[in-house]
Amino acid sequence: MTATSIDVVDHAGTKTGSVDLPAEIFDVQVNMPLIHQVVVGQLAAARQGTHATKTRADVAGGGAKPYRQKGTGRARQGSRRAPQFAGGGVVHGPQPRSYDQRTPKKMKAAALRGALSDRARHGRVHVVSSLLEGDVPSTKQAVLALAKVATGTQLLVVLDRDDAVTWKSLRNVASVHLIVPDQLNTYDVLTSDEVVFTSAAFQSFTGVEPAGEQAAKKKSAKKATDAGEAEA
Repeated sequence: MTATSIDVVDHAGTKTGSVDLPAEIFDVQVNMPLIHQVVVGQLAAARQGTHATKTRADVAGGGAKPYRQKGTGRARQGSRRAPQFAGGGVVHGPQPRSYDQRTPKKMKAAALRGALSDRARHGRVHVVSSLLEGDVPSTKQAVLALAKVATGTQLLVVLDRDDAVTWKSLRNVASVHLIVPDQLNTYDVLTSDEVVFTSAAFQSFTGVEPAGEQAAKKKSAKKATDAGEAEA
């Protein structure tokens, strides 16, 4: 397997560099049964399990016998809280329980790699250097920037935890789901049409630094060195 290179663009849709998608993450064989099992386990774990119904032992009343045992022509009854009466208890109703399923970490990781590989093979994984120009939050500007990168209706945007400006700009957009790299999961990838990484988030998730970012850092470091020498 060889790494696939994709362009890194800025908020204006202009190419600023490129980055290699690691084959061990974005080009693995998709195991659909495994993905299904992991997603079912994830959704099961999200259930609260607080549902509860009252049995005949829990409902109020029913202390007295409804009517005498014999001579009425009716079936004998001992309590009006029995399940066959209105207001009576519920038989075999739901009770509080945990829906958690044991899903090993290796299975979760393999399923996530498979989901990301599927998106990458269809050109639905993108990396942007930034979605905003400046340090002021702007939902309009961030949405326009996303439109230049991805065309899907539901987008998963992976942001660095410290990128507060972009978080504030996109947190109320219904078609965008924000997530940090260490919380990236199979379900969110599958329910989104495309996955958009910021450069910082992509580096945090894969350990690969975009080529354009490397050049920019070297240029910035050189400027700082030159400025220090000039002052000296």
